[in-house]
Amino acid sequence: MTGAEAIAAAFAGDGRRAALMPYMMGGFPDMDASRRIAEAYADGGADLVELGIPFTDPLADGPVIQAAGTAALRAGATTHEVLAVGRALADRVPVVAMAYANLVLARGLERFVDELVVNGLAGLIVPDLPLEESDAVREACEGAGLALVPLVAPTTPDERMARIGASARGFLYAVSLTGTTGERAALADTFADLVARAKAATAVPVALGFGIGTPDQARQAVDAGADGVIVGSRLVRAAAEAEDPAMAVHALIKQFAAALR
Repeated sequence: MTGAEAIAAAFAGDGRRAALMPYMMGGFPDMDASRRIAEAYADGGADLVELGIPFTDPLADGPVIQAAGTAALRAGATTHEVLAVGRALADRVPVVAMAYANLVLARGLERFVDELVVNGLAGLIVPDLPLEESDAVREACEGAGLALVPLVAPTTPDERMARIGASARGFLYAVSLTGTTGERAALADTFADLVARAKAATAVPVALGFGIGTPDQARQAVDAGADGVIVGSRLVRAAAEAEDPAMAVHALIKQFAAALR
């Protein structure tokens, strides 16, 4: 089964309205805790997992995830070790790496993709990779059986969204707002329109992320037609604040999973 096929199977799972895809920062609070958090995600009901690789200039991330990435780097986390966390989880749920373009380029595209494959990952998200510069990465991923997942935002024009949607593999990541990641008191006014536009632009599932921090907001996303929900900052914050990070995120994952049934 290719990465795209594994992702498609996860979105098509029975017994729920949409797929739950929690984000985790690899190596945070440390490597051992990170592995336990990954297991807690799967145990709690995650259908897929987005595995963040810490980077020094995470332009799409809000303060919670930025702080987690900084802490992971200070603790010595490496790309190699973070991808090994994905390997430990990949037999249970599809894992999609989230890496900034510099991490891919610094390692070398072929080497980076090979490491994803060796560790059993299903796909790759590169949030600062524009459509016009994505051909080489997409071809490398497809040649290795991986899904390159692109992003669209409320500001993406329809014509450009159609081109991005046609290039999407695995799923299309819809960014619910104009801004960085982080919890919001309410979803942006434009999120439902964005979901509708994204679904019209692609043949793959659409997952909504950025700003979803409560089970009620997850339900709102699904009510608007999202095929999946991505939750990040709320879970990373829980891991940062808890004495037992894995236990804390497990409880939250169960709540989000219940909201999508």
